[in-house]
Amino acid sequence: MIQIRRATEADAAGAISTLRRSITELCVADHQNSPTEVEEWLGNKTVESWRKWIAQDDAVVLVAEQERKVVGVGMATLSGEILLNYVHPEARFSGVSKAILAGLEEALKSQGVACCRLQSTLTAQPFYKSCGYRSEKGDAFILCKFL
Repeated sequence: MIQIRRATEADAAGAISTLRRSITELCVADHQNSPTEVEEWLGNKTVESWRKWIAQDDAVVLVAEQERKVVGVGMATLSGEILLNYVHPEARFSGVSKAILAGLEEALKSQGVACCRLQSTLTAQPFYKSCGYRSEKGDAFILCKFL
């Protein structure tokens, strides 16, 4: 069973590992295994960054936990921008990303946010569209959804 909850500092190692593996293994269509692209994408996926993210007053950071292991990470600003929604490769297609997204949307809705926005990857675009997100401003990768 997947549990979605607020992230803590104790989640850092598992969350960063999940982020890094998800990007490296699941987003190949986006970075084409280019060492420069991969390193740029992974540059801020560190324990130090994690501590900063969870300490922000203007953001919500969630983790998906399954069998006491972090299998997903989500982050959104309280202005409605979804910044992260990554799943561990071993948990792909198990509902983790959908559960994280629903948790982020609910947290934002409870703060009075009427619309979520995000910049999608090529890999995630079909997923977001299946969850009700639509292209905005003529850009196929800038997506929004009214809550």
